[in-house]
Order: sequence, then structure tokens, then C-alpha cells
Amino acid sequence: MLAFIKNIGGPELIIILVVVLLLFGAAKLPQLARSLGASAKEFKKGVEDGVSEEDADAEDSSA
Repeated sequence: MLAFIKNIGGPELIIILVVVLLLFGAAKLPQLARSLGASAKEFKKGVEDGVSEEDADAEDSSA
């Protein structure tokens, strides 16, 4: 499904970066990057919590 991502090279990435810069403006990019980082951090935390809950459930059922 996302096989086209493997074929993206340097020039394509530069074009994508320019389009993002034009759409959001230079002032908004740091704010967008911060919010993206915070979202990724929350996602990782949620995944880790889910895994630890599954481990706890597995230990409870085996005991």
C-alpha cells in the first residue's frame, strides 16, 4: 500500500518540504514540530502502557 514511500529520493523530499513551508508558513513549523513530537511521545507511552497491562493480565491468568 505504501510502497511508493520507498521510491522517494532527495529531490522529492525537498519539494515536499517546500510545499509544507508554503502551506503552513515558517512561523508555524516549530509549533507543528513540537506538537508532532508530543503526539509521538504520548503514542509511545500509550503503547508501553498497553503492553505492560497485557503482561499483567497474562501473569494474573497464569497464577
